[in-house]
Amino acid sequence: MMAVNDHVCVIASRGCGKSFLIAVFCCWRAILFPGTKIVIASGKRDQSINILEKIRDELMPVSPYLNDEIRNVTVTNARAEIVFWNGSRMKVVTASDSARGNRANILICDEFRLLKKDVVDDILKKFLTNPRHPGYVDKPEYMSMQEPNKEYYLSSAYYKSHWSYAKARDFAMKTMDDSKSYFACGFPYQLPLLEGLYMRSQIEDEMSESTFSELRWSIEMLSLWFGDDEGSFFNFEDIDKTRQITHVWLPNEMSAKLGDNKFRIPKKAPDEKRILSADIALMPSTRHQNDAASIFINQAVPTRAQRYMNNIMFTENYEGETTDRLSLIIRRTFDEFDCDYIVLDMRGPGVGIFDTLIKDIVDPESGEIYPALSCCNSDVYADRCKVRGAPKVIWAINGSSKLNSDCAIGLRDAFRSGRIRIPSSEYDAEAMLASVKGYGAREAEEKLRIQLPYINTTLLINELINLQHDESSGYVRISEKSGMRKDRYSSLSYNIYVSSQLEQDLSKPKEEVPTSSYFVFKKPVLGKKRW
Repeated sequence: MMAVNDHVCVIASRGCGKSFLIAVFCCWRAILFPGTKIVIASGKRDQSINILEKIRDELMPVSPYLNDEIRNVTVTNARAEIVFWNGSRMKVVTASDSARGNRANILICDEFRLLKKDVVDDILKKFLTNPRHPGYVDKPEYMSMQEPNKEYYLSSAYYKSHWSYAKARDFAMKTMDDSKSYFACGFPYQLPLLEGLYMRSQIEDEMSESTFSELRWSIEMLSLWFGDDEGSFFNFEDIDKTRQITHVWLPNEMSAKLGDNKFRIPKKAPDEKRILSADIALMPSTRHQNDAASIFINQAVPTRAQRYMNNIMFTENYEGETTDRLSLIIRRTFDEFDCDYIVLDMRGPGVGIFDTLIKDIVDPESGEIYPALSCCNSDVYADRCKVRGAPKVIWAINGSSKLNSDCAIGLRDAFRSGRIRIPSSEYDAEAMLASVKGYGAREAEEKLRIQLPYINTTLLINELINLQHDESSGYVRISEKSGMRKDRYSSLSYNIYVSSQLEQDLSKPKEEVPTSSYFVFKKPVLGKKRW
């Protein structure tokens, strides 16, 4: 189909052999169509180089005839190309502004969902200007046989609101039109399983792991596009544009092993507030799969407009923890990240966590004693604390129709206005971490712990775009679908709500200092005259 169609889109699962098939196709095309210029573009250069490496390391060693056709192979970070004796050439470019000026008869956009639409439209597609011009098309009887240039898009699936979904859907619709030269297809994991490229036991093991993500599996292995439903309260595009934090804050133990200061918890800046929020659940639910304790760390930095920019620097989820254990985790995290407030959902088990935090807590591992804390926004809860002078830092959340509605609307507005920034995708993080010196030497479990803030952010987005909402009596009511969760949503919405309440202090005029206190003079001591 790639041979007979000018526009092809392939959505393939991991392990499908997509790169190998592209390598075979490129060699076939280059040999049978002399002078063909093939350009392979991707967001990360080493990803496209992988196709040339398959030709050099897997195809050429087993094919003497292919070796006879290839004149030169150069695969380095600076230059990656294969030159054929007949004038055909395969070249790798990075999908960026620096790729301008290249020309191609065949453009292959590898993992095109990771590319920017503007780069594809304004730079890469401009490569396809001059079609291949074999000598026979100059003869009158062959002038109608001029070859059009071709463009191929290959990737795993992604979110429906991303531009790549519109591209794939457009190709799929045009595939049904016999008057157009389009082809689109999808290969789920069952294909490599059938062909022996994937072991059934390997798939079963992966799906049984505690870190298994249905969202990631659906996108990467089922080749299913994932997205918000029509009329969803939270829009994916609004959320996705806020994934701007490349370096999250990691607990001191983990950041020390990485040896990169960008992951360390920094000293607090003037007027900065750090807010820890926790939606509490203790026992994992096998029935609804929606009970987990979710923690977010928000670095709220004031802007010139007297608003807070909310940077979500760390997030973690806990399941099956006891009250004492989860209280210790929250208390330890509060001190380690130098937080100013703990936002606590007081419904259900939240009261038990609160009652533990208002007393001194002893860490059984280190022996450290964490002093008691008190409530800052409710005299009723503050009176429960019997320790005199306990810092009032706990912000008690008692859900009501109005409060829950305010939290939902406030979080949506934060995403829409860009007043919140969340960690980047785990795919971008994985590429970034590969360049961190201390990352490669870590064990697989440690690497996963480092990646978890990014993974949890993707799971947060999954929750948000799948939430159901009802607007009645002037309030917005948020609920989760059957089998889905909303613990991350609840924790983050409470966090942003408290941040908005603290903004009121930013807008208050500061107390003016009397001019008489600008300069302080000591009363002079007058001595006797010397004359």
